Amino acid sequence: MIKKLHAVTSIIAFLTIVSFLVSTVIADLFYSHETIAKIKSLIVLPGLPILITAMAVTGATGFKISKGRKGKLIGKKKKRMPFIVMNGIFILIPAAILLDMWASTGQFDTMFWIIQLIEIIFGVVNLILLSMSIRGGLVLTGKLKLKR
Repeated sequence: MIKKLHAVTSIIAFLTIVSFLVSTVIADLFYSHETIAKIKSLIVLPGLPILITAMAVTGATGFKISKGRKGKLIGKKKKRMPFIVMNGIFILIPAAILLDMWASTGQFDTMFWIIQLIEIIFGVVNLILLSMSIRGGLVLTGKLKLKR
């Protein structure tokens, strides 16, 4: 049961980040400031609580599943997690909240777009790190075979 919960919450976290990035880029490129503001608002609520919950459950279940296990893949997954968490806590969450506040007041100045670019870059970094961890999990469970 715990392994299924881990898998489900990791996919929820991954897809939530994908939805944040895709909706942000599409809104930024093709839609009005009002649409961008709405996307920013939805990312903060309900998006962040969904993502934070999924990440917390994924981390807790991953820690429990890996307890006592060793190996290269487990080690790599454990090394990635602090980077994912720190990116989220210190860059992505504050950026999302700040961009939402600015967008809601129509503040689409240079600083908005700089922070937006930083958010996109670090969002992509977290997406890559999460995808590597998901891939590692699939290998560990035998659902994915590595070609050598």
